[in-house]
Amino acid sequence: MGVKRRRFSHFRRSGRGLVRRTGYLPSMRPTQTLALTSVLLVAGVAASLGSEAPPPDVELIQGAVAPAPPASRDAATVLGWQEDGTLRVLRPGDGELTCLADNPAEERFHVACYHKALEPFMARGRELRREGKEREELLRVREEEIASGKLAMPTGPTALYSLTGPAGSFDAPSGEVKEGFRVSVVYVPFATEASTGLPAEPAVPGGPWLMNPGKPWAHIMVVQPSQTPKNED
Repeated sequence: MGVKRRRFSHFRRSGRGLVRRTGYLPSMRPTQTLALTSVLLVAGVAASLGSEAPPPDVELIQGAVAPAPPASRDAATVLGWQEDGTLRVLRPGDGELTCLADNPAEERFHVACYHKALEPFMARGRELRREGKEREELLRVREEEIASGKLAMPTGPTALYSLTGPAGSFDAPSGEVKEGFRVSVVYVPFATEASTGLPAEPAVPGGPWLMNPGKPWAHIMVVQPSQTPKNED
């Protein structure tokens, strides 16, 4: 059985003006059309699966504010990561906290909220990391800049809250992370064991301790499981 052909016409310009040309195109059978459609559909699905889309802003914001006290979440400013390692404002706020959304480039889930007075200190750290500075060099540069007055650092206590867990472990309805942990921090610049009465390492699980004593970023740490254990009667 021969292949049916479809006649077509087109016009070309020549020295005699427009000249009509006639030709034939092979017609595709229904089965051929269906096969081609299926191939295109599968290719489209594969392409969409191959490039995983980032979470929408609503989900990022919900996760970002999860570590914060409930009363402070709605007014918090929320920042989100961009591909170049910089941040953009996901939601402006007029509260006392700035919340940092989960970074899709990292293999873990990690979000944090800190007092807005800590923003210069935090922003400088992010900038130095983008420059490739290692931890010790980063801390040295910030300490020198704080001492010289170039980098502002709060003189009184300021809080930070973080929530960390495995990738994909954040449960939006409960605001919890499976197999994760919460960290509550109070920055007390230049605090020491003597000035606070706190140990330099946890005395008991979940107990407070002082990290980086004597430094401008000295802070009290409290580490707890993400999920509050249920009472078993």
